[in-house]
Amino acid sequence: MHWIIYCTDKPDTQALREANTAKHRAYLETKPIHLVTSGPLMDDAGERKIGSFFLVEAQTREEVETFNRNDPLFALDLWGEIRIHRFHRRVG
Repeated sequence: MHWIIYCTDKPDTQALREANTAKHRAYLETKPIHLVTSGPLMDDAGERKIGSFFLVEAQTREEVETFNRNDPLFALDLWGEIRIHRFHRRVG
C-alpha cells in the first residue's frame, strides 16, 4: 500500500531545518521504510523549504507513523502539521 506523508514546517524554522538536513538524510539512507519518492516542499518562488513530502510503501499506518516519529526532524519539533493519508496509485 502507498501512503503520503505531508509535513509543513513551523514558522521561522529554516535555520533549524538546514542545520539538521544531514541527520535527516542519513536517517533516510538507513531505509527504515520503502521510499518511493521524497523531498522538501518549497515556497512558490522555489527559494525556501517549507516542509517535507514522502510517498512510501507500507502495510500499515502504524509502520508509517513509526517511520515519521523516528525522523530527526520530528524529534526537533520542526513540523507544525503532519498529515498521513493512504494513496491509491493509478498512474506511474
